[in-house]
This record gives sequence, C-alpha cells and structure tokens, in this order.
Amino acid sequence: MLEELKTTILEYVDVEPEEITPEARFIEDLHFNSYDFMSFLGELEEQMDVAIEEEDVLKLHTVGEAIAYLESLQQK
Repeated sequence: MLEELKTTILEYVDVEPEEITPEARFIEDLHFNSYDFMSFLGELEEQMDVAIEEEDVLKLHTVGEAIAYLESLQQK
C-alpha cells in the first residue's frame, strides 16, 4: 500500500519519492497544507472505496498511520 500512497502523495506535494516513508509526517515532512491534505484523503476514499471519518482525520499524522487506518477500513 505504501507504493500506492506514494503515487497519490506525489500528485499533491513536490517531494522526492524516497522522502515518503511510513515515518514521514504529512504536514511537517511532506509539506501538505490543510486543503491539499483533505483533497488527498478524498481521493483515497474514492480509490479505495472507503469512508474516512472526520474525527479520524485528526489522528492521521504519518504515512504509516494512514496505511494502518486504511487497511483497517478495508477489512470492515
């Protein structure tokens, strides 16, 4: 799933692919602004056919957290 996320992340921010690691923080390391981050999450919802709850968005700080969260949604 990391490779899938990398492709989508690179559509929103200008970073090198190797900078996108499970430990990378969306705001601090990958330089997402809040609008781009919400747009990114909306695109993920469509790509993966899941619904991301608004209150859960506040818990997603790193790429790894997003992967774990998305995987948990897919299992439901």
